[in-house]
Amino acid sequence: MTERPAQPDPMLVVNNLCVAFPDRNGGWVDAVRNVSFTLGRERLGIVGESGSGKSQTGRAIMGLTAPGGRVSATELAFNGVDLLRCGTQERRALRGGRMAMVLQDPKFSLNPVMTIGAQIVETLRAHQEVSASVARNRTLQALEAVQIDDAQRVYKLYPHEVSGGMGQRAMIAMMLIADPDLLIADEPTSALDVTVQLQVLSILDTLVAQRGMGLIFVSHDLRLVSTFCDRILVMYAGRVIEELHSGDLASARHPYTQGLLNCLPQLGQSRHPLPTLNRQPQWAV
Repeated sequence: MTERPAQPDPMLVVNNLCVAFPDRNGGWVDAVRNVSFTLGRERLGIVGESGSGKSQTGRAIMGLTAPGGRVSATELAFNGVDLLRCGTQERRALRGGRMAMVLQDPKFSLNPVMTIGAQIVETLRAHQEVSASVARNRTLQALEAVQIDDAQRVYKLYPHEVSGGMGQRAMIAMMLIADPDLLIADEPTSALDVTVQLQVLSILDTLVAQRGMGLIFVSHDLRLVSTFCDRILVMYAGRVIEELHSGDLASARHPYTQGLLNCLPQLGQSRHPLPTLNRQPQWAV
């Protein structure tokens, strides 16, 4: 993977982001608590176990927090646009246009009654005024860019007619068709086998490098993120508990990060049984 340093002027600024949802007792449950980071034209990994707040952070940035959720921040800005105060129309223009999000499982993201080509064309024409023929040609080019063979055939297929890996590539093509500056990839490889996983990562890496985008890569796989991203945020109980360069992952200081690393199997070493994470109450404070 090509390493790219962070840019001095970040495209995304997140300061003290909080996301909460109402509980059954009339109170609020904090899903994201005071998360802060910046993003330049680089690959930023956000890792943590299920429920740590990774996906909710990405959804809050995109304005996709579920109805009833409460989002607040000291600052949430994308290329100078205040994402907390911009209007609904401006938000919709940004979402899918200048910022995009690839969700975890294409089975739940692609419309089952529309062909793959029609869905990508719809995305493009929602953000750019192009003719039907231009939209079709650009869609075929987008499918080829994510290494889909015989793009003409796949263009006409429905989601249930393609494999999980091809569906995920189609999702990536759909999110990149409008040339966004920011891409959030939420567990884009978790449902794929190792071979297809590496192919998808290679596609993302090439596209990010060629287009100069910023990428937020959400995952629970520390080893995968360490080989793919430039920086890593480690989240636990809705908070960022550690931020480090991917090359410094082995030198992580927080006991939670160290615990996650210790749970990984090591080639050439007998580790039976694998150690389990010894959680401490103060980590969630």
